[in-house]
Amino acid sequence: MRLVHINLLQPGMKLGKRIFSEEGLVLLSEDVELTSRLIGRLKDLGIGYVYIQDAATEDIVVPDMLQEETKRRALVEIKQQFQHMSGSRSKNQITHFGKALSGVMNSILEDIGSQKEAMIMLMDMNSSDFDLYNHSLNVCVYTLVLGVASGYSRQQLMEIGLGALLHDIGKTQIASEILHKPSRLSDEEFKIIQQHTTYGHRILKDEPGIPLLAAHCALQHHERIDGSGYPSGLKGNEIHEYAKWIALADSYDAMTTNRVYRKALLPHQAVEVLYTGSGTLYEQRMLEKFRDCVAIYPVGLSVTLSTGEVGVVAAIQPRVPQRPLVRVLKDARGEMLASPYEINLATELSVMITGVEGVDSTAAIPMGEPLNN
Repeated sequence: MRLVHINLLQPGMKLGKRIFSEEGLVLLSEDVELTSRLIGRLKDLGIGYVYIQDAATEDIVVPDMLQEETKRRALVEIKQQFQHMSGSRSKNQITHFGKALSGVMNSILEDIGSQKEAMIMLMDMNSSDFDLYNHSLNVCVYTLVLGVASGYSRQQLMEIGLGALLHDIGKTQIASEILHKPSRLSDEEFKIIQQHTTYGHRILKDEPGIPLLAAHCALQHHERIDGSGYPSGLKGNEIHEYAKWIALADSYDAMTTNRVYRKALLPHQAVEVLYTGSGTLYEQRMLEKFRDCVAIYPVGLSVTLSTGEVGVVAAIQPRVPQRPLVRVLKDARGEMLASPYEINLATELSVMITGVEGVDSTAAIPMGEPLNN
């Protein structure tokens, strides 16, 4: 299959992967044949990219970071626990959830551990919108990949994993009309949103089965090394390392997920934005590790090469994820090749990816952190 920009969809194309709503419901199943009406509906939903079936790429398999059952179970548990405490500030009203979420964490770690070389690959490229439950799971998975790459022990992975899974739990205490506002927040509303870090710490710090470090992750994941973050304006080593990793994963997922006020960025664009904060918002060594763990060009993505040819990312090479294997489908004149061929960018160093088919490479990439994050 291949990943196609919404502007390149044509009636008659068949979906290669299901499309989900923000509630986790299936909007369109795989194998559905697209019509003009369905394409228009996808555009209305703000979906930027869709996986489609294609004879020239039918052997290209887009990997999933988690097994379907692991992801389903995790989202059910996250939603159940988060909804239970939504709007509730009284500790007495909150049931203990450490044991249930620790079981989820074990399953996630098993899935990640089963991969030969785990990479950060987009979890929901064609979901219709951002939601707290999927975001919490995505940040957890991305952070765990970084933890594995950093050589963390099993205990450390459980600590940082739970911290990442629950980093935004304080948002259950924020009014929905502010949390889901489809436009820029006012200064007063942003101050209210900022309180989710202290709410999260308050919820987690005495929770049985939840490490105290997870509570610190909830408190500190919006702190930045130059002191410009919140809630305490901590600097450098005053911020726990776990919270620094989660900050990167949190911002990355927010940027690569559709929002009602803007479309998702592609991974390479999001990494570019993160790098604008090198040495100020984020530690350079962490950004470098993050970059080395991210598949910045997802498998199946249609890309333009410096030769003028167009191809599809066929495989990610973990040691050089920025230089994937590309299957060339069109020549420099835009004509389909009778016999597609593959080019290994890790060895063909004179050839580079210069753009994504269907995307204006001159379009401005938003700088700074995502709105309402």
